Amino acid sequence: MSLRLLLSIALLTTLAACSKVESKLAAAVPIPVKVVVVSMFEKGKPTGDEPGEFQFWIERQKLSELPFPMGEYPIYINEAGLLAICTGGGITNAATSVMALGVDPRFDLSKAYWLITGIGGGDPQDVSLGTAAWARHVVDGDLLYEIDAREIPKDWPYGLLPLGAKKPNDKADGWTVDTIHFPLNAALTEWAYALTKDHPIADSPGIAAFRKQFEGFPNAVKPPFVTIGDTMSSSTYFHGDLLTKWANDWMKLQAGPDANFMLSAMEDSGSLTALRRLARSKLVDPDRVMVLRTVSNYSMQPPGKDAAWSTTAEYPENGVPALEAAYQVGNIVVQKLITEWPSYVDHVPGAADKPK
Repeated sequence: MSLRLLLSIALLTTLAACSKVESKLAAAVPIPVKVVVVSMFEKGKPTGDEPGEFQFWIERQKLSELPFPMGEYPIYINEAGLLAICTGGGITNAATSVMALGVDPRFDLSKAYWLITGIGGGDPQDVSLGTAAWARHVVDGDLLYEIDAREIPKDWPYGLLPLGAKKPNDKADGWTVDTIHFPLNAALTEWAYALTKDHPIADSPGIAAFRKQFEGFPNAVKPPFVTIGDTMSSSTYFHGDLLTKWANDWMKLQAGPDANFMLSAMEDSGSLTALRRLARSKLVDPDRVMVLRTVSNYSMQPPGKDAAWSTTAEYPENGVPALEAAYQVGNIVVQKLITEWPSYVDHVPGAADKPK
């Protein structure tokens, strides 16, 4: 057999093999996902140890692990259509992890509902420890000008002001960015709240004792409850009475007078930035996104304490009551969507949809 013939046979064999691989890839059908749960941090391993935001979902929903090289943690999924990820802490980790999932060819996320859920610092004017708040607005608290507190002009309330503005609480009249305010689907938020508002979030001795310190804050001393309230997203862990006042001002400045800051968190604006980009290519539906945050600590100090003490104080019961509330309240919505999927696959529920 001639060398030319051998080379020809080898080339044809290689082309046939490549064709088979391409056919298999082309024939691969992406897994349709019904609900994506986005958590942000885990304290150790994803299962079997002290829980973070991820662990309850994996263990209680019996999710199976899939590799996710571009993520901080593996993906977990079950046959019912629930997929869960843990992004890693901070805005940059959230944005990159959600973007990596969104472009992963293994999954069809075009009809998926997104539940971004985790713990945060609650404004004691509005919420108590363990409270669960469904957001209508997420506002980024990092994209701004800041000057050192020792150099704040005497007529300024704080040294934080909008990009492109000249003083605090003025709207930008110069350059700015479009990833500061993220309005969510208000009708979907109302639906999720109506579905969960009567859920009895468990109280516990540790959080009950801690909240007693907030005498003079009627909502802060209540047992935990479910409400609607908006979140501030910041990789800078801001804290204290003065910065909580700033957060309330900033929320209304960026999101409008109907917005109400209730929880400080870290990652949500990063996740929503990625989802906004993915929506441009029709990979996700931005009207199917929900944000649920639960109160692990307060965003400011109690009467008689200073901000420095409060910033580094241990979370009551290590934040477990808030982690439990995030799972319990969030899972009511997750299971409603999955078990009644034919009703919701093409119809996004809204305020007019009364939960059964």
